[in-house]
Amino acid sequence: MGRRKKMVERVTALMNEPEKIRNIGIVAHIDHGKTTLSDNLLAGAGMISKELAGKQLFMDSDEEEQQRGITIDASNVSMVHQYDGVDYLINLIDTPGHVDFGGDVTRAMRAVDGAVVVIDAVEGTMPQTETVLRQALKEHVKPVLFINKVDRLINELKVDSQEMQIRLGKLIDHVNKLIKGMNEERYKAGWKVDAAVGTVAFGSALYNWAISVPMMKKTGISFNDVYNYCREGDMKTLADKCPLHEAVNDMVIRFLPNPLQAQEGRINVIWHGDKKTEIAKSMATADAKGDLAFMVTDISMDPHAGEVATGRLFSGTLTRGLEVEVTGAAKKNRIQQVGIFMGPERLEVESIPAGNIAAVTGLRDAFVGSTVTTLDGMTPFESIKHASEPVVTVAVEAKHMKDLPKLVEVLRQVAKEDPTLSITLNEETGEHLMAGMGELHLEVIAHRIERDKKVEITTTPPIVVYRETIRGKAGPVEGKSPNRHNRFYVHVEPLEQGVRDLIRNGEISMRMTEVERREKLMAAGMGKDEAKSIVAIFESNIYIDMTKGIQHLNETMELILEGFEEVMKAGPLSREPCMGVKVKLVDAKLHEDAVHRGPAQVIPASRQSIQAAMLMADDTLLEPYQKVFIQVPQDQMGGATKEIQGRRGIIYNMTSEGDTTIIESKAPVAELFGFAGDIRSATEGRAMWSTEFVGFETLPTSLSSEIIGSIRQRKGLKKELPQAADYLSP
Repeated sequence: MGRRKKMVERVTALMNEPEKIRNIGIVAHIDHGKTTLSDNLLAGAGMISKELAGKQLFMDSDEEEQQRGITIDASNVSMVHQYDGVDYLINLIDTPGHVDFGGDVTRAMRAVDGAVVVIDAVEGTMPQTETVLRQALKEHVKPVLFINKVDRLINELKVDSQEMQIRLGKLIDHVNKLIKGMNEERYKAGWKVDAAVGTVAFGSALYNWAISVPMMKKTGISFNDVYNYCREGDMKTLADKCPLHEAVNDMVIRFLPNPLQAQEGRINVIWHGDKKTEIAKSMATADAKGDLAFMVTDISMDPHAGEVATGRLFSGTLTRGLEVEVTGAAKKNRIQQVGIFMGPERLEVESIPAGNIAAVTGLRDAFVGSTVTTLDGMTPFESIKHASEPVVTVAVEAKHMKDLPKLVEVLRQVAKEDPTLSITLNEETGEHLMAGMGELHLEVIAHRIERDKKVEITTTPPIVVYRETIRGKAGPVEGKSPNRHNRFYVHVEPLEQGVRDLIRNGEISMRMTEVERREKLMAAGMGKDEAKSIVAIFESNIYIDMTKGIQHLNETMELILEGFEEVMKAGPLSREPCMGVKVKLVDAKLHEDAVHRGPAQVIPASRQSIQAAMLMADDTLLEPYQKVFIQVPQDQMGGATKEIQGRRGIIYNMTSEGDTTIIESKAPVAELFGFAGDIRSATEGRAMWSTEFVGFETLPTSLSSEIIGSIRQRKGLKKELPQAADYLSP
């Protein structure tokens, strides 16, 4: 216990010195060794025994993570590392690599300033490596590179010393190509990874050793020495001479920015408020004396303390009892406890100053992405945009009727803890629908509801979430209120692709100033009049008010937009969410008296005009696709390609390396259920594969009426396809 207390004292002492803090994430494709690497770093900091490093998987504290051998939740830890005789504080987040839990990576990237990108020396960069790197660069998080499993190159692939260096060089070049392609400006500003400089380290997390150019100078061990130790199988000596934690943490401290260096640039990316205000200056300089600005990036449940909000503190100091405002909450919240994470344990501290990652209880109204502040009317941080969308749904029911009220509460909690999960209550059928990133995601959540929340549930087989969109234009279409006194005339048309991309990348939002938003929209191909008249952005759909001088329209707009949002959540064709729809209000007639233009009149009129217009504009369904990346021995290639083609898949690239074939393809999510078992049997279990969400594509015409019919039937709607006239009052 004495050691733990001493550790906490060292951590809290360093919290007040931002130049000695590094907030970092460890990111990689699944099974490339992130959690094993984290273990090594913790062992180096004296938090777990050196013998267990790489085997204990301290950061995978959940029993399901240990059984499946994958990381499901991002976990945080604070530790101290000495570099050149000076103590530094490293706040580290170990993130998942499985595509179904990619949301955790996105959220973690908001909390950190630097990332250690881990790559398997044999497999190289995989689809998920690209995704996590893209997320890091988008959040203005600087990468360094760790190439893991170098021992496999030597002992399994039997490459010689020369060949090993060539292979590692190719890996570094490929990562740099990705960085340059994703953000050339950052690449030129010194974010290129370079072994000669020291921003690349090589090693084996499993055997606890690592080397980098600065480490070679420090220890006198050369590449050839490393090669020889590996050939002889003497990993222990290598680990003693070149301990992994020293090589990686030295690299983190030397090359990744401290909060003072990072926050100025990051604030410009994640906050769109006025840069001349005091709070902007306070955040740019990580001022502990300024107003509080805290961004919640994770919410977890503690059986004793309730909800724990973890996040990044950009300005001010968190203390117990502090009264704060949470975005969107009517009342103030009071902070109860302030703490830091040591893996699964949360340790209380007195206060935490700006520049740190903190865990707070008492924020009952907070959700992931909330801005917590002591300043009245502060512009909130930009919301966190996830790279993937929920595309697979299951219906959840309580096994016992008595658990029904508890299940509703538990689902609400689960959705708060994991924002990539979408929970809806289908009023018509009374079922609870849970949509997630993939089969594994939903399986894990269902298991946790039973294990942690103690509610027994049954789930249906997974179904795919489609999207509705329009291919043509229509309008003006008239929507009348039930009392005939209010009329709305709308045009609908597909939203420009450039504008959709801006929304998806989080580059435009209603929080920005109108001028900044208008310029970005015009650059993406939207006309000036439309760009300045946007009144709402919902998912990837836009509502524009093109009317001029209509009395009472301003006070009615909120109700009009409620009608718009209802249609965007459930389109007219099959009640699936809509995407890429531009709705323009071109005229309106409103009753003088407010009593006659209440919610019961305006919402249905707004809703029906959009529903009818969409059906006139060639409403159709889009289905989600996943990229499928398969590595398979050449003699088993036929089985793998047949498996993809039999699922409406498209193969767009095949390359060979030695006796291995790499197949790059994409297939509809609807056809990929049960793929894991089928590809194993088709290739005698020798295929390695991974998937990544790639977007939505139009459903083939030959399938559309059958699929729309089955969706409508499942939702308790009439099986016949709806017509525009069904939504228009005579």
